[in-house]
This record gives sequence, C-alpha cells and structure tokens, in this order.
Amino acid sequence: MTVTAARECNGGMDKVVDSAQAAVADIGSGATLSVGGFGLCGIPSVLIQALLEQGASDLEVASNNCGVDDWGLGLLLGQRRIRRMISSYVGENKEFARQYLSGELEVELTPQGTLAERMRAGGSGIPAFFTATGVGTQVADGGLPWKYDDAGNVEIASPAKEVRRFDGRDYVMERAIVADFGLVRAWKGDRHGNLVYRDSARNFNPLAAMCGRITIAEVEELVEPGELDPNEIHTPGVYVHRVVPLTPEQAAEKRIEKRTVREGGN
Repeated sequence: MTVTAARECNGGMDKVVDSAQAAVADIGSGATLSVGGFGLCGIPSVLIQALLEQGASDLEVASNNCGVDDWGLGLLLGQRRIRRMISSYVGENKEFARQYLSGELEVELTPQGTLAERMRAGGSGIPAFFTATGVGTQVADGGLPWKYDDAGNVEIASPAKEVRRFDGRDYVMERAIVADFGLVRAWKGDRHGNLVYRDSARNFNPLAAMCGRITIAEVEELVEPGELDPNEIHTPGVYVHRVVPLTPEQAAEKRIEKRTVREGGN
C-alpha cells in the first residue's frame, strides 16, 4: 500500500503504509524533524535507518539527544546529514562533540523540561510560553554558543529572550517547536494511528508526535481499530498520519546505551 492509498482507503482512516521506506520518501533535504526517544529508549530506529537510506540531508532535528555514534540519530550525524540539533543532552556521542566543536554542526541546547514543553506547545497551537527555567542564565540572557567556526570562535550565539515578571517572579519566553515531520516509535498502534507506548519508552514520543505537521509512527504491534482501550491510548490518531508495522525482528532490535552489571553476578 502506498502512502496515497493509505490516506484514501476506509474513508481516509487507514493510515498503514507498507514500509518505512515509503513512509519517509517525501522527507526532503532541509526538513525539520521532531524525533522521539530518550537515549536509545523508544527511538524510531527503523524510520531513522530508512531516512539514512533515502538520502535527505541538511536536516534540523529536535530530539532529547542524538543517539550514539553507531545507532539512532548518530547514524545520520555520522554521514553529515544533520545541520542543526535542538537537544537537551548530547554526552554519549563523540562524533557529535567533534562536529560541534569544529564548527560543522549547529546545536541549540535547551533545558529538558523546556524542550518537552516547546514540543507540547507546538502540537497544541500555542506559539510561545513563559517559564522560570533559565532565568538569570545565558538561556535567557543569550550568548550560548550555537555554532563555532573552524578556528573555535563563536560564529552564532543564542539571542536574548524576552523576560517578563508575573506575580513578583521573572519568567523567560520560549518559542514552540513545530516540525515538518515527527518520527516516533510505539509499542502498539491501530490502523487509525492511535498509539500506546510501553513504560519508559513513552518519554518524548507523545510530544514529538504532537508537534509534527506530518507524523510517522513505527509500531511494534499493529492491532485493528477498537482493540485498544481508549483509556490507555497515549497519542490519539488525530496526531498521526502514517503507521509503519514492524516485523518481529525489527521490533526486537533494541540497543542498550550503557550496560552495567554488579560484581559477583547476583
């Protein structure tokens, strides 16, 4: 089934497409993406791999982090396909640090809760909001290095943001994030695009789904409409445009960011 056919059948409610490759085919170079996941937990790894094969470049990506050097968004980064990242944490990716410090990558570091709310606001039609987080720091005052040149000088610095006082306390204004495409991974999903995430894999996925103009979800288990308990749905289908069912092998492939064991076995 093609993407067009998925939109047209069953009154436009069946959003299933045949493959991840078909689902990401129209993501063009220069697109902005919101990508779910936290570390390597709950990342849309199959869609990321399909985008890697598709060839889009010059991407701007809003995601909590950028994967690791050999998995997740780190694969796109390694092939110089990401121009700009909006992230909270980037400490597990050496190539990320190298590209940033050498002036090859623009990075907007954002407090984690602020990033989450920027995505939620974008999906809710709220253009901006005020938060106390970052007041009195470079987050509000400006001057954070977004991009270096190849000599290590700051080429682009963050701008100062509006600060306003409410009830005797200062708050900084943050702009919402609206992405061209949202890429997420769900535990279960139905043909209408309703999604359920499992445990900590929920993380940024509902927010990344909300703020994408076109949201694509890879699902580990596809079910028929009506099989999901409405009380358990985390992302309503109104936010989701394409659903990619994973094979059992794809669903089972999950990497561990840092494996730790106790000495002495038990």
